[in-house]
Amino acid sequence: MTALLIDGNALSKTLRAQAAERAAALTARGHQPGLAVILVGDNPASEVYVRNKIKACEDNGFFSLKDRYPASLSEADLLARIDALNRDPKIHGILVQLPLPKHIDSHKVLEAIAPEKDVDGFHVANAGALMTGKPLFRPCTPYGVMKMFEAHDIPLQGANAVVIGRSNIVGKPMAMLLLEAGATVTICHSKTRDLAAHTRQADIVVAAVGKRNILTADMVKPGATVIDVGMNRDDAGKLCGDVDFAGVKEVAGHITPVPGGVGPMTITMLLINTIEAAERAAAAA
Repeated sequence: MTALLIDGNALSKTLRAQAAERAAALTARGHQPGLAVILVGDNPASEVYVRNKIKACEDNGFFSLKDRYPASLSEADLLARIDALNRDPKIHGILVQLPLPKHIDSHKVLEAIAPEKDVDGFHVANAGALMTGKPLFRPCTPYGVMKMFEAHDIPLQGANAVVIGRSNIVGKPMAMLLLEAGATVTICHSKTRDLAAHTRQADIVVAAVGKRNILTADMVKPGATVIDVGMNRDDAGKLCGDVDFAGVKEVAGHITPVPGGVGPMTITMLLINTIEAAERAAAAA
């Protein structure tokens, strides 16, 4: 059995077309959705991510603003810029590209973003509201994964789901969204004893630790759905995920590739969160 591929590029194309329609409708009413992206320093990976986010905005009728600063930017100056963007009616979403230089407190910076403009879903108000099932915004990567399940009619209610990774960006919110959908969720991490004992029981495995080949074919239940959130490089420098794709695709029922799986969905859900922020602002105007 070879797994069915969950194509993030194809699903993204459909969802981005819907986002573009909503953006056009808002723009016609004088409320073009606006996203501000802040980049501090010259991390090459961050530059690529920011470029892709800005391009997605431009391609789909959004107003975008890229603020680029040297790594020497002070925390106070960054907080002042966020405060100005919080008060700018043209900006509906604010995204600070992580990681930040060591002298800047990322937590303090994320908390400075107005919750109604926190389109990454990282503010403590949105993270806390995720526990109640009523956040203003769901974090983009887990939200994108949920859309993938939905598009492929993968049953979540009553399913055994294992999330490998416990980050605030993916692991924890992913577990919460699966729980909200009725799955029985186990979170595994670097201190988990016998990871394979957990994954072999799972109908769904989401791998999100940033470690190559953490999930191999012998660790997967036949027919399981495997979502690979990892971003790594193999020995040849080629992009790969956390999952041994070649082996696992012969056992799993559904699998996401890297690249072309979860990555495009993350940016797509950023657009959708920004649209929702703009629609709320337009309704309140």
